[in-house]
Amino acid sequence: MKNERFLDELEQITNELGYRIRKEKGNFRGDSCVLEGQKLIMLNKNHPVEYNISLLAGFLAKKNLENLYVKPAVRKNLESLWKKKGIVPYSQFEEEVNK
Repeated sequence: MKNERFLDELEQITNELGYRIRKEKGNFRGDSCVLEGQKLIMLNKNHPVEYNISLLAGFLAKKNLENLYVKPAVRKNLESLWKKKGIVPYSQFEEEVNK
């Protein structure tokens, strides 16, 4: 899956979680925030696609995706990225805590 398509898929999942994505240019890294009661993810247009993918993948790792449909190819890419970066996704963390 091409990076641009993967980023689009991650943005769609993020939207399904109730977050709005804003893409702006500026001197910032990007992250999630709440502004006037609205949940936002800020992505920097100046950063490479791979950086924004990493940012969204890290954000999504902290969320419960069990009740969302995630395309198998997207889930596979996400899990591969999490493993590569040493990120423990929410579902696996919850399993460890509840043992």
